[in-house]
Amino acid sequence: MSATPLAQPQRRCLLTRVAAATLVLAAATPVTVAYAASPSAEVSPTAVAPGGRVSLNVTGCGTKTGTASSSAFGDVRLNPGNLEATNLFGGATVFGNANSGTHTVTFECGGPGGRRVTASLQVTSGAARGGLGGSMGATSTGRIALGATLAAGALGTGIWVLRRRSRLT
Repeated sequence: MSATPLAQPQRRCLLTRVAAATLVLAAATPVTVAYAASPSAEVSPTAVAPGGRVSLNVTGCGTKTGTASSSAFGDVRLNPGNLEATNLFGGATVFGNANSGTHTVTFECGGPGGRRVTASLQVTSGAARGGLGGSMGATSTGRIALGATLAAGALGTGIWVLRRRSRLT
């Protein structure tokens, strides 16, 4: 009977060690699985005119540094999107004289020799819209004439109201 009380502390110690080892393994597994897969990359928008901006994002690098490069915009340094560095992001302006067509964007995790993944960027013909961020469409002569007529009418009404008010006082 004296063996039973001594066996219980040893069993508890063994169970504690097994539980601790399981906890450490469970905590490390998601990190290992997340970075075991190859990185994936995204360029948004996928089609842009010369002079336009694109967003660059790569996930699954497992590093806090990276680059993206293309003949459409050159080399861009990517920054970590969070403390765990599960994604890297950046932005680029497409060269104003970039050739129309499909350009390969190469994302590289870490320094030279790091894991690589590619994505495509379509450069369309035509210039990027400027001014109001491309929010306005083409303006016709009729729209300009209508706008000028409305502005002249508003100005004339304002002058008429002010003159009438000055005569009444």
